Amino acid sequence: MTLIYKILSRAEWEAAQAAGQLVGSAVDLADGFIHLSGADQAQETAAKYFVGQSDLVLLGVEAESLGEALKWEASRNGALFPHLYRPLLAGEVATQQALALDGDGVPQLGVLSA
Repeated sequence: MTLIYKILSRAEWEAAQAAGQLVGSAVDLADGFIHLSGADQAQETAAKYFVGQSDLVLLGVEAESLGEALKWEASRNGALFPHLYRPLLAGEVATQQALALDGDGVPQLGVLSA
């Protein structure tokens, strides 16, 4: 099992749970897919895109359960990132955790499972 991760606000996650699916953030919708990160990429994603944002949630999703709609595509520095080309169903979320900010306002993810 390979866990991949999505960082989003608690409000976005609560809305997704109520709807039964996450269609993505404004950036996801603009790009046409849901941006996800591997365990080795998620902390850098948090530092690059979520500094100073409080009340964030980290979702863990089993990559293999997403089927052919999940594509690993080149992004930052040519690294392959997981992109989901359909909504993420709330029931597909394997783990969730609230994120705290460090002294510089960077969300801290801790140790993630790959």
